[in-house]
Amino acid sequence: MKYLYMFILAALLSFILTPLAKKIAYRLKAIDVPKDDRRLHKKPIPRLGGLAIFLSFLIVSICYVGRQEDLDGILIGATIIVIMGIIDDKKELKPKVKLIFQILASLILIAFGIKVNYITIPLLPGTGSFYVGWLGIPITVLWVVGITNAVNLIDGLDGLACGVCSIAALSLFGVSMISGRVTAGILSLILSGACLGFLYYNFNPASIFMGDTGSQFLGFTLAAISIQGAIKSAAAVAVAVPILALGLPIYDTLFAMIRRKINNRPIMEADKGHLHHRLLALGYSQRQVAIILYIVSGIFGVTSILAMSVSTKKSYLILMIVCTLVLAFATELGLLKKTKR
Repeated sequence: MKYLYMFILAALLSFILTPLAKKIAYRLKAIDVPKDDRRLHKKPIPRLGGLAIFLSFLIVSICYVGRQEDLDGILIGATIIVIMGIIDDKKELKPKVKLIFQILASLILIAFGIKVNYITIPLLPGTGSFYVGWLGIPITVLWVVGITNAVNLIDGLDGLACGVCSIAALSLFGVSMISGRVTAGILSLILSGACLGFLYYNFNPASIFMGDTGSQFLGFTLAAISIQGAIKSAAAVAVAVPILALGLPIYDTLFAMIRRKINNRPIMEADKGHLHHRLLALGYSQRQVAIILYIVSGIFGVTSILAMSVSTKKSYLILMIVCTLVLAFATELGLLKKTKR
């Protein structure tokens, strides 16, 4: 029952704090004004909604978890990300500057002991895992920066990133509890609740956006929690599980990178080839697309929990099957085709 209280409290706090975040956004003039056809909204909408999600997560985490080294690392790193997000929502930062903030926040995690310690290769004898030592530092940075940007990339539709992250966090809650990592599980649940409270204002038609403040905070925090809840262990399923739990943003980002390479465009250049763009092009409404992708994210989440509960060989068989199905789906939907600028 205490877990339910955490979830509800985080959701209520986020719900209450969002109007305050909206006022701050107007005062700072952190407003998203549609300037091109990539924007799906037609009128200016305040950003900084992620501030409400962050504050809700911060308050409830401190109340229920207390002072712990891993939580301190996550909160300090997340604060750096949020500061960067606020600046970016006020005036857009260059990608290189964002990357510096993301790397700095990643190094904070490592300094507080949140680091990838093992890499899994299923064909190896025994557990299939081996200790990576100092190589865990660049691997951790790559994972955190990658997931942070992956969530940021799917934040192109009302309520999409917020809802997907809430579902992914619930999945990590299940995975963490199965693996006996209670703190990571609690943080996942709190994060999921904080997202849900904000979603009331962010679902189509959105009255406020989470902005980079929210999308980058959510990506960073999910990456950090996934390390604590799954990747950090020597379990052979360590890599497969978070890849499945965070499947939607990971695969959409990978396909975006491949698509831009095919089109001879910069990796960081925006386009209209993302999954939600393709579904909109098929005639679905914004609400329908969001719900469809919530369902897809939920399937990924259930699959990740299933992978955590079976043998090593079966877990990687599940991952291979999912990857094959996703590739077939992406090809059919045209996620790898040339797109308009």
